[in-house]
Order: sequence, then structure tokens, then C-alpha cells
Amino acid sequence: MPRIKNKRRFGRKRDQRRALLLSLSRALVLQEKIETTEAKAKELRSFAEKLITRAKEDTLYNRRVLTKRLSEDVAKKLIKEIGPRYKDRSGGYTRITKLGQRQEDGARMAVIELV
Repeated sequence: MPRIKNKRRFGRKRDQRRALLLSLSRALVLQEKIETTEAKAKELRSFAEKLITRAKEDTLYNRRVLTKRLSEDVAKKLIKEIGPRYKDRSGGYTRITKLGQRQEDGARMAVIELV
């Protein structure tokens, strides 16, 4: 029996979807606040929160995992600045604020930011 997958697909193949989430998470870490569609923001939330949880503990293994997924400067910012900021927090590192519809195509927009 086929297993039901709950992830959004965005009309992309698996590696394109992963690349989209990686680029959105890089932008979120560097700028700490980005504007995107509501569906992408909701999907990015779980992806980014896993990265932040890994960055909270500064070990060699976590550094290697983050550097492999993200670029070196993004991983460094995650470990040095963002990880210690959420040391006492057990989750919920991001906030999604809905903005309304985009004028061109009617897509629902949202802002995702680090709390």
C-alpha cells in the first residue's frame, strides 16, 4: 500500500525542492527575515528549525553537517550567533506572519522571521 507523503512538492523534483529549501534557509539565516509565499514559508519552518536545533550544540559533527548542507559563512553564523541565542529554547525559533495576496498571481504571501 502506498505511503501518504505530507510534504509539499511545489511542482518540482526532489533535488530541486531540496535546493529551493536550502536557498530559502540560507537567506533566512543571513537576513533573519524573508518574504515568500505562505506554502514555502510553512515548509521552510520545519527545515530551518532542524538546522537551528543542530546549531545549538557546537560539536565537530554538527559543524560538518551544517557546512555540508549550507555554505561555510552561513554555517558559521548559525553556530556562532543564532545557536547560542536559542540555547534555552526547546523549539519554535521562527514566526510566520501572513501578508495577504500577491497582486500579480494572487498567491498568498507571508513573512518568515527568526523570533
